[in-house]
Amino acid sequence: MKRRLIIAIDSGIPFWEAAFSPLGEVRPFEGRKLPSSYIRDADALIVRTATRVDAGTLEGSAVRFVGSATIGMDHLDEPYLNSRGIAFSNAAGCNANAVSEYFVAALLVLAQARKFNLQQKSIGIIGAGRVGSRVAAKAQALGLSVSLCDPPLRESTQDPAYLSLAEVLDQDILSLHVPLTKGGKYPTQHMIDETIFDRLQPHQLVINAARGSVIDGNSLKAALQRGAISGAVLDVWENEPRIDTTLLDLVDIGTSHIAGYSLNGKIRATEMILEALCRHFGCENPWDSAQVYPRSSRIRPAPESTGQDALHSVVLQAYNIQQDDANLRALRSLAPDPLGRSFDRLRDEYPLRAEFRHFIVGLPPKQSHLEATLGALGFQIEEFPARAVSVPDGARA
Repeated sequence: MKRRLIIAIDSGIPFWEAAFSPLGEVRPFEGRKLPSSYIRDADALIVRTATRVDAGTLEGSAVRFVGSATIGMDHLDEPYLNSRGIAFSNAAGCNANAVSEYFVAALLVLAQARKFNLQQKSIGIIGAGRVGSRVAAKAQALGLSVSLCDPPLRESTQDPAYLSLAEVLDQDILSLHVPLTKGGKYPTQHMIDETIFDRLQPHQLVINAARGSVIDGNSLKAALQRGAISGAVLDVWENEPRIDTTLLDLVDIGTSHIAGYSLNGKIRATEMILEALCRHFGCENPWDSAQVYPRSSRIRPAPESTGQDALHSVVLQAYNIQQDDANLRALRSLAPDPLGRSFDRLRDEYPLRAEFRHFIVGLPPKQSHLEATLGALGFQIEEFPARAVSVPDGARA
C-alpha cells in the first residue's frame, strides 16, 4: 500500500476536499497566508496566483511537487524549483473558454453602452495561444474583423498570419491575452506603455484579461484622462490586490481578476493539477468530477429584441458581467489595506458561473437568424416554444 501524502492546498481551489482528501492528509490555507508549519513535512503544495512560491516559501520544507490551479506561472520561481528538483505543474488552458465568454459579455456591454455595431469593428488580439485563439473565434462569431498578434508564434510557425504589435495598433479594439514575462526575446511586462498609447487614436478601446502588468497602469490612466483612447475593460490590475481606484473610475468595465472564474474552468483546473500530482507520486486519481457539473437552464432573448440587442440579452442572462463590475466599484472608497482584503474576498468567494454550454436558448421564428451566432458562442439552441425540462449535461462540459 502506497504511503498517504501530506498536501497543503489553497482552500480557494474548488472541490479541493473531494479531489485531494482521499490521497492523505490535506491542510487547507488562505492563499496569502501559508503557515510554514503546513509545508515543513508536506509532500505537495497546491496554490493559486495569490501564493508566491520561491525559496522564501519552500526552503527547509519537504515539498517535492508544486501545483498551481491557474494558467499563469509568474508567481512560481521556476529556476529555484528546477534547482531544487521540485516538480511543478500548472493548469494551462483550463479557463480559456471562460475568458473568451467574459470577452463576449464585455464587448456586448460596450457596444450597447456606446451604441456601435460590432460587425463594423476590427480587433487586434495580442497573444494567440489557448485563450487568444478562443477569443478570436468568438470575435469572428460576433462579426468583427480579427487580426492576430503573436511574434513568438510567427517565429515558431513561420505563419505570416501572426502579426507584430505595430501591425495591429490601428485596430478599433485591442485585446490582451499574453503571459507576463520580464525577460527573453519577447518580454510582455509593460508592453503597452506610454509610447504605445501615444500611437493610438481617440476611438480605440483596450481590453486586458491577461496580467495587470502587461499594461503600464499609470500610462493607461493618463491616456484615458486625456482622451487618447476611448475606453478600457480591465479584469487584471497592477499591484493586485491594492488596485488603483482612480483607474477603476476611468474604465468602462472593471472586475476583480475573475474573467476565468467559470465553474467549468475551475473544475478542469482542479482535475489537471490532481492528475499531475497523481502522475508524479504514482497514485490513482480518486475523483470523478462528472457529478459536480450543473444541469442545463433554458433562457430566451428579450421579447421583440433583434440582432445585437438580442445577443446582449441572451449573454447577460448567462453571465451578468455588469454585476461583477458593480461589486468591484463598491470597494472604491476603501483605504488600500481593506481594499486589498476585499478584492481578495471578491475572488475567493466568487460564485462560479456556468459556461454558455449549460444554457439552452429558445428561439422563436423571428429570432431564428441568431442560431448560427449563438451556437458559435457556445449556447445550445432549440425551437421555441419547447417543453420546460432541464437537461443534464454533466461531464459533457
